[in-house]
Amino acid sequence: MVYLIYAIGDLHLDYTKNKAMDIFGQNWINHEEKIFKNWLEIVKEDDLVLLPGDISWALKLDEAYKDLKRINELPGHKIISKGNHDYWWQGPKKLKSLGLDKISFIQNNSFIYNNSVNNSVAIFGTRGWLSRDWDGFTEKDEKIFNRELNRLKLSLTSLSQDVEIKIAMLHYPPFNTDSSPNEFVDLLAEHKIDICVYGHLHAEGHRFVVEEEIAGIKFYCVSCDYIDFKPRKIL
Repeated sequence: MVYLIYAIGDLHLDYTKNKAMDIFGQNWINHEEKIFKNWLEIVKEDDLVLLPGDISWALKLDEAYKDLKRINELPGHKIISKGNHDYWWQGPKKLKSLGLDKISFIQNNSFIYNNSVNNSVAIFGTRGWLSRDWDGFTEKDEKIFNRELNRLKLSLTSLSQDVEIKIAMLHYPPFNTDSSPNEFVDLLAEHKIDICVYGHLHAEGHRFVVEEEIAGIKFYCVSCDYIDFKPRKIL
């Protein structure tokens, strides 16, 4: 079976329709409709879609379920990692108990997919955090930064078998404000990651986007407004 791998982050879904996203620009008007329309036109049932965080504005898991169910019903199998606005996020057992058969969640773990073209593909990830050179970076941020590094390491070391291609999902870009790679890139390179997708950046934040090959890793920004609300093919 041959499938394609897409990525799209920062869906910022809100089933209540109370959270307006057009503060980031007019292109965000009706952004949910754009995402779902483009998804249905692009993604096939056997494809894989990576969603690196900021999935739903919901504060509780039972509320987020309504948005997650909409994603589950879309074509393809989805892998979701946590973003900074996913306040509904819970431990693996609670997420699994939702019974969403076409969604897998990254949390200190990894996933393997196989097809006849790309052979075995492994997916890793974590949320990440602000870069240490960000204005206002605090001791609390330092603790979170190191915790996220450790979570990424746990994900990267959770796989024992060899694979053809390794893909990492981060919510925060793994770069300093001057676009230089930070410790997250060092860790990805150490584990020979081939592709890294990230999001988080919107509107004026797009000036911080880095899309190039560094240390043998191809980096893609997949914030939904950066990619015109269309799932981006990465493999």
